[in-house]
Amino acid sequence: MFEQTFKAIDDVLWKDAGCSSELDYTEQTSWMLFLKYLDDLEHERSLAAELMGEQYQYIIDDAHRWSRWAAPKDAAGNFDHNNALTGDDLIDYVDGELFPYLKGFKKRADSPDTIEYKIGEIFGEIKNKIQSGYSLRDALEKVDELRFRSQEEKHELSHLYETKIKNMGNAGRNGGEYYTPRPLIRAMIDVVQPKIGETIYDGAAGSAGFLCEAFDYLRQGGRSKQQLSTTALKTLQERTFYAKEKKSLAYVIAIMNMILHGIETPNVIHTNTLAENLQDIQPSNQHDIILANPPFGGKERKEVQQNFPIKTGETAFLFLQHFMKILKPGGRAAVVIKNTFLSNTDNAAVALRKELLQNHNLHTVLDCPGKTFLGAGVKTVVLFFTKGEPTQKVWYYQLDPGRSLGKTNPLNDKDLQEFVQLQKGLADSDKSWSLNVADLDQTTWDLSVKNPNAKEASALREPKEIIAEIIALDKESEAILAQIQELV
Repeated sequence: MFEQTFKAIDDVLWKDAGCSSELDYTEQTSWMLFLKYLDDLEHERSLAAELMGEQYQYIIDDAHRWSRWAAPKDAAGNFDHNNALTGDDLIDYVDGELFPYLKGFKKRADSPDTIEYKIGEIFGEIKNKIQSGYSLRDALEKVDELRFRSQEEKHELSHLYETKIKNMGNAGRNGGEYYTPRPLIRAMIDVVQPKIGETIYDGAAGSAGFLCEAFDYLRQGGRSKQQLSTTALKTLQERTFYAKEKKSLAYVIAIMNMILHGIETPNVIHTNTLAENLQDIQPSNQHDIILANPPFGGKERKEVQQNFPIKTGETAFLFLQHFMKILKPGGRAAVVIKNTFLSNTDNAAVALRKELLQNHNLHTVLDCPGKTFLGAGVKTVVLFFTKGEPTQKVWYYQLDPGRSLGKTNPLNDKDLQEFVQLQKGLADSDKSWSLNVADLDQTTWDLSVKNPNAKEASALREPKEIIAEIIALDKESEAILAQIQELV
């Protein structure tokens, strides 16, 4: 329904001098989509209020409403080109009046939980990069063709937006940090099995892929596929998903992605998660479930490290400490991390493994193949753990899709079916095995992936044996050629 419109918007942005990459296309599409969504939402709410005989209080004032400046209509409901700003006038209005007005919502909002605050946060961080007012006019007219009225329309828009996020990941630069393969996320959710009433948290949200997939899983009734009540849907909308994100672009994309999936007022906070002192986390701040893929390879400053009992500059190790602290007792987590975490011998890695094993049940480790994450040059594992009981056994699964992964051949749901099935009973196979924690060296707590069930590679043959086989094959070839010559 809307695929051609998305392509047309990209084509407009590609021709504009201010947009140079997939990251720019997604960023600029996001703010326009957000304002169009807001206009449709307010239109629906005003109609609902009218039916109830009530007066609806608009969030955006009349002068700055989408239908006034972006897509004015004439009496017949057609696009009114005579009253539509374009060229330099449009750029001057957007940069000089619209964005400052929208940014001001942050100060005027009652609390960070409101959609008003989100509007102010988004437009305080994002900038209009489209330089030509004629390009912007074309893009706005295309965005106005999109509708957010029905569930079917929202579903298609969310699918198209996910594709844009995936393309950002494929575009290189730092785009990959925004995209975790959705089949991997779905497998993680399938193992953790969230339920309505539990809170789900991602402190390194990126594009909020984990929360969007968890929302889809729960909205469809989880494993039981039961239809949700109105109360359950309200809980799912308002009191289930919580996220934090440091980077401005990712924050905007996370909010837009969650909105398109059907979460109308996302609980996403724009902040550096690691700047929070672990000692300040109270039971009221803790969550039932954590799903996350924190950035790896980053380095944090000394003052940030002071917030953590185990001092390290490695961003992913700090996030793991944060997740262990913010998880409720009995809570469940699935966290992606570099596979070197399992074996690094530095003091921080050893101390972190010890903490994880002694105060959490690290019941499952999923070993992912190379190129699971496009653009990332490191191998990863997924740690599945429950808080509040020591680990007795760790069950490992070595994921092997039987092919080399890449941009044109990514991970798919079928690749992870066996893992999800075997994990239910922590069963042994050629690709899975268990490790007794009691057998570990307690000076290193080394958890390296060492499959004892892997078939041994054939032993290399002696050179003499290889030469003898070559001579035998040559003689056989001579005999066959001689027979052919006789026939000729």
